[in-house]
Amino acid sequence: MAEMLTLDAFEQASEKVREVTQTTELVESPHFSQLTGNRVFFKPENMQRTGAYKVRGAYYKISTLTPEELGRGIITASAGNHAQGVAFAATRAGAKSVVVMPTTTPLIKVERTKGYGAEVVLHGDVYDEACEHALELAAEHGYTFIHPFNDPVVATGQGTIAMEIIQELPLVDTILVPVGGGGLACGVSTFAKLYNPKIRVIGVEPEGAACLTAALEAGRPVKLPSANTIADGTAVLECGDAVFPYLQENLDGVIRVPDEELIVAFLDMVENHKMIVENSGLLTVAALKHLPAENRRVVSILSGGNMDVITMSSVVQHGLIQRDRIFTVSVLLPDRPGMLVKVASAIAERNGNVIKLEHNQFVSTNRNAAVELRVTIEAYGTEHKAQIIDALREAGFEPHASQTML
Repeated sequence: MAEMLTLDAFEQASEKVREVTQTTELVESPHFSQLTGNRVFFKPENMQRTGAYKVRGAYYKISTLTPEELGRGIITASAGNHAQGVAFAATRAGAKSVVVMPTTTPLIKVERTKGYGAEVVLHGDVYDEACEHALELAAEHGYTFIHPFNDPVVATGQGTIAMEIIQELPLVDTILVPVGGGGLACGVSTFAKLYNPKIRVIGVEPEGAACLTAALEAGRPVKLPSANTIADGTAVLECGDAVFPYLQENLDGVIRVPDEELIVAFLDMVENHKMIVENSGLLTVAALKHLPAENRRVVSILSGGNMDVITMSSVVQHGLIQRDRIFTVSVLLPDRPGMLVKVASAIAERNGNVIKLEHNQFVSTNRNAAVELRVTIEAYGTEHKAQIIDALREAGFEPHASQTML
């Protein structure tokens, strides 16, 4: 393997990215520490300039380009965060930038990329399709292409995160790093192992786009047939071949996280830390419970926070449903006055909060059970939900769980 990511290179990158990055000091989490049996710290790159760590690699890479390369204009492909980093860095360097983004990219990322001065082209459903189109445009117009992850120089810029973690927490035991194409994990794991081989670095990828796991099993990067995950920033079909050897050598393991765990992780971060973290950044939060409880110092890298409001609303609603804090029951009522009040009273006596009612009088011709009432209720959690259902049974009803639709 060519020695491209060296301690000297990381030091040079650190000095350079400091020109544009904001300080993201570690945040200790009493909540997650108690929950997991480890001392948990967050590296909040969601608070970084452009809302994600990607500005580090983009800025460092662009700082190494020649005037001729800058003059041709810069092009990249990205699901959003790298796009903003490149747009910001290119504008600062006085260069034109074109960014190809998947059509599924959240609107907030598209608009912010334009806001940093880039021309945005929407193409393809996933990053890989957008990347192919960006390479075609680069060949056609002579643009300088900057890869979001499959570039050791970009990865070196991303690895400055590990430098900052170790400077602030020298006795860190474990670093959890999100994995999409592998650039961030490459930089972080390589620096950590160069500095202290005893530091464990674990990659975390979405179960529906586990391209690194596939590559490690095959011994080389392989292309997944599809990527299906709400973690759009890590929905990559194939990890980078230039960074893969570093991942093979320096990662101590990979954790795969299903989307359902990202949903509840979002709620946990909002309620316990008042932080907005995008789904890709939540991978390392969800992975915390997959680690053994060993009272180790664990740092989770929160890679970004660029989530649009519509996605945020959907994730919150699904999270509340998963936690049994919103649920729906269906009961059949006799078609006579006072029955609705009886149902409402049973729920109120157990401190349930009715947030939606649906009343259907045409489910049966039997007037003793002629009305279906679907009640959506707010509760404190699973135990409280059970108490409310018990109260309905005690009142003489037969509640049945129903699909919750908000």
